[in-house]
Amino acid sequence: MFLLIDRYVGRMFSLYFLAGLLVFATLFLAIDFMSMAPRYSGVALDVWLRYYLYTTPAIVYQMIPVGGLIATVFTLSSMNRANELIALHSSGMSLARISSPILVLTLSLSIFSLWMSDRILPQLTQKKNFTLYVEIQQRPGLYSTVTTDRIWYRSENILFNIQTLNTEESRAQGLTLYYFDPDWRLIQLITASRVQMQGQRWDLERGTVTLFTEASSFPLTQSFDRKTIAIGEEVSDIKSMSSASEVMSLRDLRRFIARNKDAGLETLSYEVDYHSKFGFALAGFVMALMGIPFSVSRQRSGGAFVNLSLCVGLAFLYWAFYSSSLALGRHGLLPPILAAWVANGLLLGISFVLLLRLRS
Repeated sequence: MFLLIDRYVGRMFSLYFLAGLLVFATLFLAIDFMSMAPRYSGVALDVWLRYYLYTTPAIVYQMIPVGGLIATVFTLSSMNRANELIALHSSGMSLARISSPILVLTLSLSIFSLWMSDRILPQLTQKKNFTLYVEIQQRPGLYSTVTTDRIWYRSENILFNIQTLNTEESRAQGLTLYYFDPDWRLIQLITASRVQMQGQRWDLERGTVTLFTEASSFPLTQSFDRKTIAIGEEVSDIKSMSSASEVMSLRDLRRFIARNKDAGLETLSYEVDYHSKFGFALAGFVMALMGIPFSVSRQRSGGAFVNLSLCVGLAFLYWAFYSSSLALGRHGLLPPILAAWVANGLLLGISFVLLLRLRS
């Protein structure tokens, strides 16, 4: 009997989860397309299809926690209104036992979410960025690639090589600029340990300028303490690019952090991003657990609209805690691992308190 009930609850949860995921992902993609298509009217249909093919898995990944919350609230609320929970309680099943198929499924979704962020999304994000910047916007200078220890950009005949980029503070560390002539022969090399980006003016600190000329068989190098150069790329354009964390697997990101640390570079933001991949993966389980006491506390009138409003409110509450803790971590006010997990821990604690009060 219990196995039959587990299948019933699990099937209802799965249907609500897939429906919620489909609705929210479709809305997001439709709104995004309607906002982008008028600006890039000359883009071919196959390019748009390719772009959204690469984008959809990332949307699904972001919607998994919300989908789990929606499925939890709608499943238990429906059973509550139909008095099925009362019948199951009278047969000796506790709320924890009734909810166990939901928690098992959401925990499985969390594992799947972590696998997606590690194995699938980095490659698709790189392809999506290429399609967006090169084929849609036709601005290849904004397309970036990431190796295990460096970030690369191209602007016309200049290659940017950056070890650490902090877009929030408009700073970079470990910068190398390669200047090429129209025939792509290297003519100048500029290095700097630190860079402060102020629009198209970049202030460099502690670096060198190396000139390669046909008149001399040896390059001419001169050191500087401070130097200001003009760059064609706006900082606002650089901020719009995906961070290195989004296009690297967990292993590559861990190596990226270690190599930059060895070089004495700032890695705080990347450490927060690394731990947040694990923290966000568990968000679906946390949000499902958070939705259980609100789903069965009382029979509410209003049906689907009230349930949907409840889901939006709970999702906003979680995201407010989560994004705030990450911001504190990136500014050094919280350790990176704590910044990634404090929202989960806090809301898990609140959920357990509400569940205990529900039993009393």
